[in-house]
Amino acid sequence: MTHIIMEPCIGVKDTACVDVCPVDCIYGADEDWEMLYIHPEECIDCGLCVDACPVEAIVPEEEVPEKWEKFIAINYQKFDLEPPDG
Repeated sequence: MTHIIMEPCIGVKDTACVDVCPVDCIYGADEDWEMLYIHPEECIDCGLCVDACPVEAIVPEEEVPEKWEKFIAINYQKFDLEPPDG
């Protein structure tokens, strides 16, 4: 399973999560994107990014709050991947 970055990340320029990721699967720090995104096929589900996030914007995919569920699809689509059903 992957982790999802949600709305609280929009506009935040802190990249602490990128720095701790052992597989470099968090993208957007070097792009002109409004937030960071985790590549769902590269994430190893280690969770190090969760504690590093200063705005608590990262959670395991299965724990995304209902109000931010749209970020699951947004995250997958950023990498031209089909979002999971559900």
